[in-house]
Amino acid sequence: MTSRIVSVVLLLAFFAAMAFGYLVQVGRVAVPDRYNPFTPIDVHAPPGPLTTLKMWRTTHDATLCAAALEQSGLVYRPVADTSGPGGCVLKDVVRITQSDSLRFSSPFMATCPLAVGIAFFEHQYLQPAAAELYGERVSHVEHVGSYACRNVNHQQDTALSQHASANAIDLTGFVLAGGKRITLDGWDDASRDGAFLHRVHEGACHAFRTMLGPDYNALHKTHFHVDMGPYSICR
Repeated sequence: MTSRIVSVVLLLAFFAAMAFGYLVQVGRVAVPDRYNPFTPIDVHAPPGPLTTLKMWRTTHDATLCAAALEQSGLVYRPVADTSGPGGCVLKDVVRITQSDSLRFSSPFMATCPLAVGIAFFEHQYLQPAAAELYGERVSHVEHVGSYACRNVNHQQDTALSQHASANAIDLTGFVLAGGKRITLDGWDDASRDGAFLHRVHEGACHAFRTMLGPDYNALHKTHFHVDMGPYSICR
């Protein structure tokens, strides 16, 4: 009898939770955004209990992603969809020139998920690390590009790289507001620069699906490769 009562209570709780979730989704019940799994991620907001879920939903739903990108602080313009040789397709891509707190070494193309990941990384991990370790903000992010119609590691027998759809970018350095430049040359240093780079690496593992750094292989000694592809990798 007791087990039957418990089963009924659990079933009722399940249906109550489903009903409440539906009312939240359709806007009949108002909850703060940080507790609403149906609203897009706010890249400026402090992390909350649903941040991971909201980030996943935002980067897998075109409407949510567009809404998050619009509020991200990135300066961008849409790029027309194109199909290139070798199966390289650009779809729902934007060209980013800067953000509300820093500039990039050059404009670059990015899918919406990658763009939102960059903004999230900037506000939640990059700038806080710089403020804590140096007492100043990052003013410039250096990179060597996002889009390149090629296979993984430039090999003929590998799959298309995430770069082939502008869903990845390679970050090479960071310049602080005071002019100090930090590159991956300091990765192994037991110094403040080394600590900063490792903090940035750790943060990128949370902001992006894939993060490959100097410890991954020799091809990544000089840059952080980040992408929003299907695999969750932090190396």
